[in-house]
Amino acid sequence: MEKGISLFEQEQYELAKGYFTKELAAAPTNTKIIEYLGDIASHTNRWETAASYYKKLTVLNPKNANYFFKYGGALGMRAQTEGKWVAIRVVGDSKDALDKALVLNPKHIEARWALIEYYLQLPVFVGGSETKAQRYASELAKISPVDGYLAKAHIDEHYQRFKNAEAHYIKAIEVGGSKLTYERLAQLYKEKFHQPDKALKVLENYKNRNKT
Repeated sequence: MEKGISLFEQEQYELAKGYFTKELAAAPTNTKIIEYLGDIASHTNRWETAASYYKKLTVLNPKNANYFFKYGGALGMRAQTEGKWVAIRVVGDSKDALDKALVLNPKHIEARWALIEYYLQLPVFVGGSETKAQRYASELAKISPVDGYLAKAHIDEHYQRFKNAEAHYIKAIEVGGSKLTYERLAQLYKEKFHQPDKALKVLENYKNRNKT
């Protein structure tokens, strides 16, 4: 078990998988082993396999919000990457799992991010909705203001409202000041405004602010 965990932390996922698979044969209901195998499948983009492991976790421990988040997220990735017919089959289960995560943990930040992406990526005719994405962004803002600004900026970017996104990223920097907030603004300047010099200045501002 320790060897598998060590390999996982070194991102040697295929080697780690061998150790965890042997452990699972001896302890088929060990949720820690199952979660590692699901995470390995996720890290290697094997979303159907990941979803099957995470689904087992939700059955073994139906009170764990994070298991439902991971299950819903894996199904969501299947919907994005495996074509429209797979998407039609799994999007409903994805949303149900993410909703369940919020029922079990009303302050679950990652599940709200996943639901925002869910409503942004789905076509309108199968349930996509900016209004619902904005609702989850507003809920995020109450739990974590910086996540709220980042989410609103992400939605604005999706709909190509780049000036609005810029304003929200600047607010995220003011509120949080993390490396991520600066990186997102820099990425916006570089990729959407085509202003690499401005992007570089943002990153330099972060470095200057965090000099020790």
